[in-house]
Amino acid sequence: MGEELKDIIMSSIRRDILINTLNSGKRFDGRAFDEYRTIKVQFGAVTTAEGSARVSLGNTQVLVATKFDVLKPFADRPTEGVLMTNGELLPLASPSFEPGPPNEDSIEMARVVDRAIRSAECVDLDSFFIEEEKVLGLYVDIYVLNHDGNYTDAAAIAASAALLNTQVPKVEKGKILRGDYKGPLNPKPIPIATSFVKIGSHWLVDPSRDEELVAETKITIATTTDHVCAMQKGKGSLSKEELFSCMEIAFKRGNEIRKILME
Repeated sequence: MGEELKDIIMSSIRRDILINTLNSGKRFDGRAFDEYRTIKVQFGAVTTAEGSARVSLGNTQVLVATKFDVLKPFADRPTEGVLMTNGELLPLASPSFEPGPPNEDSIEMARVVDRAIRSAECVDLDSFFIEEEKVLGLYVDIYVLNHDGNYTDAAAIAASAALLNTQVPKVEKGKILRGDYKGPLNPKPIPIATSFVKIGSHWLVDPSRDEELVAETKITIATTTDHVCAMQKGKGSLSKEELFSCMEIAFKRGNEIRKILME
């Protein structure tokens, strides 16, 4: 029997077992369908960065670090600072991650986080103006350290935590004074992403790796306290009623996670 056929058979068996478990009202790890795994946040995980945070979402771990540099502004926004979000799925995090340049998955993760930050307008890019042809650029670098499902939510939480931890450097004569800060970045509001998968007729929040592997539909919804600031639909489809239900849960879970970060 070929390896590809074995994988298909094992995936089918895994899905049947998972659906039978869900039909009984349970998940493999005992969580409710709309419940997150335990969230742990370590602020200031990288002391050489302007800001950083390490987040554990169950066994999934993501590190985010922020760094400032002096850059040339975009031509159509000459007085506005620059925000750049990059993502990397480290090979040590999962056997399915390979070394090399960013792939579609890491690019998608970074884009969801980037869109959430931009749409939330939690970073005042206008305040990054230095002088003509010079602005501050803020790099938000995401590293997935361990993948046990739903690294996108972990990345979004870690990015918001890192922004809360970020100090804005002083600038003198068009150059950054490293190690000398004028104050905290103080991002407001705080964007949080909540991911859902559909397996059979069941919608699950914060999917584990096993749940992601057999899911028919996936969607990530990023929220502030007031509005949806990003949305990314993966495979599959969903109805308008299902979308609205997911949005309602995303606001509720997002508010809970914001309280964790602010505490």
